[in-house]
Amino acid sequence: MNQIVPASKRPGTELAASETQDYVTMFIEGQLFGIPVLTVQDVLGPQKITRIPLAPREVAGSLNLRGRIVTAIDVRLRLGLTNQGGDNKSMSVVVDMGGELYSLMVDQVGEVLSLPAAKFERNPPTLDLMWREFSTGIYRLEDKLLVVLDVAKLLDFNRNE
Repeated sequence: MNQIVPASKRPGTELAASETQDYVTMFIEGQLFGIPVLTVQDVLGPQKITRIPLAPREVAGSLNLRGRIVTAIDVRLRLGLTNQGGDNKSMSVVVDMGGELYSLMVDQVGEVLSLPAAKFERNPPTLDLMWREFSTGIYRLEDKLLVVLDVAKLLDFNRNE
């Protein structure tokens, strides 16, 4: 009797899944950033955002996503870059952190990249100090640098007070 063995149970494939990491990529001012795909709940186009009085300037406001209130974070401002202006053409990557939904507003969302874990590097000393604070490391790709963002640190507003 021939039994079919799923790929995940075949000998020699145990390490294959852990040898690569999947990242949702996004662009801000032409720079490529990535966050682990497992933290992503949704990807949204431009949304109507309601301002929140007295919120930190990086908090763009809130939006309604299928009946849930989502806090919108302007990643551009969080990383110390200049505000893009009020054109509201940004895209959002929705993440779940501690049961709360956050919309990470970026210029553009790219593709999902599967990258070899062995190619991951710690932050180089030449990386902007602010970016190092919010990054776990980098990947040197063929024609660009992917900065891997630490979503928990990005959303921890108590760190900078």
